[in-house]
Amino acid sequence: MEDNKLIARRYYEEIFSQGNLALADEIIDPEFLDRGPAALPGLPPGPEGNKILIMAYRKAFPDIRFVIEEQFAEGNTVVTRWTSYGTHLGELAGISATGKSVSVGGVSIDHFRNGKMIAAWDIFDQFGLMQQLGVIPAQE
Repeated sequence: MEDNKLIARRYYEEIFSQGNLALADEIIDPEFLDRGPAALPGLPPGPEGNKILIMAYRKAFPDIRFVIEEQFAEGNTVVTRWTSYGTHLGELAGISATGKSVSVGGVSIDHFRNGKMIAAWDIFDQFGLMQQLGVIPAQE
């Protein structure tokens, strides 16, 4: 369980925050699928699809960084509550760069097999992100 928690931590801190995409080949299973509501449709499975996702966010938020707030493990499952921070300096899903700094909270449920991530279920505050970018009005 502790090994899986470390792999999940490396995913956020080294791949997402530092842009070490080569690590994806090491820790993500070739059959990996992102199954949660935050998953982007049409991505290929495995490390390649994950790299596409990460590059899209790193292009939009070049200074993106993730802070692990909590982690829990049970069997082959790791739950990670995280907060991401970044400055919107590139296009994201058709939204031109705003230059705004954002912070977004989320939860990921990752499943492991043979020391690699095999599936993920992610959810994050997409509504809050859109408010921070000024795409939709912020609530008062």
